[in-house]
Amino acid sequence: MTGFICLDKPSGMTSFTAVNRARAILGVKKAGHTGTLDPMATGVLPVALSGATRFISLLPVHIKSYTARVRLGLTTDTLDITGVVLSQETATASPEAIQAAAASFLGESMQTPPMYSARRKDGVRLYELARRGEIVEREAKPITIYDIQVSEIADDEFTLTVTCSAGAYIRSLAHDIGQKLGCGAVLTALRRTSANGFTLSDCVTPETLERLRDEGRLSEILRPTDLCLTAYPAVTVTEAQSTRFLNGGDLLRARIGDPKAAGLYRVYAPDARFLGLGEITDTSDSLLVKKVLSDV
Repeated sequence: MTGFICLDKPSGMTSFTAVNRARAILGVKKAGHTGTLDPMATGVLPVALSGATRFISLLPVHIKSYTARVRLGLTTDTLDITGVVLSQETATASPEAIQAAAASFLGESMQTPPMYSARRKDGVRLYELARRGEIVEREAKPITIYDIQVSEIADDEFTLTVTCSAGAYIRSLAHDIGQKLGCGAVLTALRRTSANGFTLSDCVTPETLERLRDEGRLSEILRPTDLCLTAYPAVTVTEAQSTRFLNGGDLLRARIGDPKAAGLYRVYAPDARFLGLGEITDTSDSLLVKKVLSDV
């Protein structure tokens, strides 16, 4: 199997474990996810299978959406309810203040990743350092919040719905909202509702994946690799050019319809077989091989 499936990751399971379970169910040698979800979190976890893993970094859609439940008046070392409590107080923020604090993060900003995250510092995962009791300086990263909404405000909790760029941490966003309100805040629940062009309607649980396998219905959920890359324009080449491309050879632009724009292109054989991605640069007269699709 080569392509993408989308898991509805259960709470309490790491993304790594979820991918390994899918790999075992499907009997594939290679699988990888397109972005880590916290163990507490649930929802959309796109998984690349076999040769599709080569294209994870080249997926054109990076926007992600989340629904989170936030509790005010509490801070923890992990920025969510699973961590060690660092402070606790009575939260007195009004609904209007909560709405305003959340809205202030709309747009571009710099966000410091939490210590309990998969980011690396000098080659070591931050969460590994955190588990050893080490706290290190982290470089703030640019993020974009495209939409942020507050709803279901009840006492010291509310629901936060966010659409954001890749790399944004909702735990950190909740923490920062709590800091702005002067009372602290943590996540009590997190569900990713979309990522890399996949939504919850595309997802299956590991149990459903196993059932579809047993029923011979995996084709219903397997998305071919090129369907995840349709934001890139397509070119069709001859059979001889297909062989050359698959062997890593560049193709002269003049011989493939002379595409003008620089960027990535989906490359297809005459029989509509997806071969991989090629790249045209401003300084090259050829389509350069970026990634070739394989079945393993």
